[in-house]
Amino acid sequence: MPLRMTLPQTLGARLAASDRPQFGAWVCSASAVNAEIVAGSGLDVVLIDAEHSPNGLESILAQLQAVAAYPVTPLVRPPFGDPVVIKQYLDLGVQNLLIPMVDSAEQAEAVVRAVRYPPHGIRGVGSALARASRWNRIEGYLADASSTISLFVQIESAVAVEQVERIVAVDGVDGILIGPADLAASMGVIGEQEHPEVVAGVLRSIEAARAAGKPAAVNAFVPAAAERYAEAGAALVLVGADVALLARATEALADRYIAGPTPSGRAGY
Repeated sequence: MPLRMTLPQTLGARLAASDRPQFGAWVCSASAVNAEIVAGSGLDVVLIDAEHSPNGLESILAQLQAVAAYPVTPLVRPPFGDPVVIKQYLDLGVQNLLIPMVDSAEQAEAVVRAVRYPPHGIRGVGSALARASRWNRIEGYLADASSTISLFVQIESAVAVEQVERIVAVDGVDGILIGPADLAASMGVIGEQEHPEVVAGVLRSIEAARAAGKPAAVNAFVPAAAERYAEAGAALVLVGADVALLARATEALADRYIAGPTPSGRAGY
């Protein structure tokens, strides 16, 4: 007899059940080993990125499998909101999707259609062949698939902030994630995530999500910013990335153990 299986709770369900902000980290190295290390850290969420990292379907699958043994929720970002890419991610077993660069309610509605089966959407039916349904070992998957998926969209531009109330009102959008870096760039202050207009845009977006009864997440690698946004009501704060942590830690080792100036300004031979 085959096993009858159930799927883990979605990110949306985890956030709704928590009495505190959740904290997570990005995995941008395309490494299942790194993903597993982060999953065992005690953080709540592992965000596997395929927009700004060398991830393909096989490496995303390996990372999902690596983190599955840990009490952490994986959130996966494809490079863009293409329906074919979304279909492949969902069939891999991605339950929590983060779609970048969503600037309007119409874009959000199109993404919602991509994650839903007909008649409510356009997702292709391949569950018998896919890890999503554990190869048809999850009873009733086709009828209940929408309840097993959380869809988050990214607010990353001044245009998106102006439209954020309409975006969070879209049925099927379970939450938003605000990206201050791209938001700053769109406002003409690239690299200035603490610029008052950027901070105001982030806070407006958090408030809009809360008013709609939906969670807002935000990127904030600087502790003071992370604490500010958590206090403002962000349900999830992303506070680091595996590649950045490795870069800064190895630089600190070089600074400590290698003497003499280097072209970069760090100590060295």
